[in-house]
Amino acid sequence: MGLIREPKNVDFTFESKPWTEVELRDFRKLMTELKSKKVKQKVRGLDARKKVIA
Repeated sequence: MGLIREPKNVDFTFESKPWTEVELRDFRKLMTELKSKKVKQKVRGLDARKKVIA
């Protein structure tokens, strides 16, 4: 596969903007919710396995 060259007058590089406080708060809230759901699913999976094995 060969190199892909940028067309003239087009720049594919970019810089990310820093997150605002509101965006950070929303992201952190979402991540804590997702992590807590994941932990609950793991616990439920372990309980189900114990019932089947025992």
